[in-house]
Amino acid sequence: MINVTKPFLPPREEFDQYINGIWSREWLTNNGPLVNELELKLKEYLDVPHLFFVSNGTIALQIAIKALGVKGEIITTPFSYVATTSCICWEGYTPVFVDICPRTLNINPELIEAAITPETTAILATHVYGNPCDVEAIDSIASKYNLKVIYDGAHAFGTKYNGRSVFKYGDISTISFHATKLFHTIEGGAVITQDASVAKEIAHIRNFGHDGPEKFYSIGINGKNSEFHAAMGLCNLKYVNQILQRRKELSERYDLMLKPLRITKPFIESKEEFNHAYYAIIFESEKALLKAIDTLNGVYTYPRRYFYPSLDKLNYVGSEGEMKVAGSVSSRVLCLPLYQDLSFEEIDMISRALLRAQNY
Repeated sequence: MINVTKPFLPPREEFDQYINGIWSREWLTNNGPLVNELELKLKEYLDVPHLFFVSNGTIALQIAIKALGVKGEIITTPFSYVATTSCICWEGYTPVFVDICPRTLNINPELIEAAITPETTAILATHVYGNPCDVEAIDSIASKYNLKVIYDGAHAFGTKYNGRSVFKYGDISTISFHATKLFHTIEGGAVITQDASVAKEIAHIRNFGHDGPEKFYSIGINGKNSEFHAAMGLCNLKYVNQILQRRKELSERYDLMLKPLRITKPFIESKEEFNHAYYAIIFESEKALLKAIDTLNGVYTYPRRYFYPSLDKLNYVGSEGEMKVAGSVSSRVLCLPLYQDLSFEEIDMISRALLRAQNY
């Protein structure tokens, strides 16, 4: 069986060394030494000044919204994982969808200004599949209208834009460290900012709002993560460059084998250092996609329709206007298996199955 992804696991003995240390210290959570070590090493690797390890990527987005004090309407993308929209609704605010660029699949900056109203306070944009948004255009619009910018970088670990970490842009960026991601802590995520005053807000919010044992700075939530999760992150961080290189090689193999296939792929700017977080292909029609899935399932291969459906179709959001590009792409896009120990032979088999499906 070949699933769409499979988590990278470090050598067991390396993880056990960290677990033995946790056992001897009996410090399991509440900002322990491994959490602190992981945060320091991630800040160095990602070249960012302020990073907070949290329990997952969804809570990272919710903390970002709280820390920036945004409210009312938040402009966002209909082509992302459901958490991007749900976190806005969960906080009691209104997601306002702007359609995506048909080439990059990221939010289309040319359409943002038309969606801004007096109630708009922020833009929440996703770096889809790790492919950076047009950050210059978005930041320019945000500056013009005095809006906050949050980047959902759940997929963007290891991606650079113009030679800089993609997490250096916007007011806050968030990451997911879920087990399906190329760098993971089993469950986890991070909140990143360049602003020390925003970092102070994040630090308090993550820990119930505590400002000392018996004093509270503001409303907060339990967004902390444990020493066990930090241990997995510290193990995996040592292998992340190797993981990034392997995913690049696997993606290039797909490129070679799928040349005859009638598909398109998200456009990646040459100036970007891409992390190959996913291998997404877009079929000519939903019928072709469904035939491909059926053929792959027949050889015990299980890709994923990601993202599907378009988020403006969720039954708990009120969306004005049709998101034509997002709706079309979401019905035709498929993420193929991609993970560390996937072999070239397996990619060749998947590719041949896709070519057979197209030629029926």
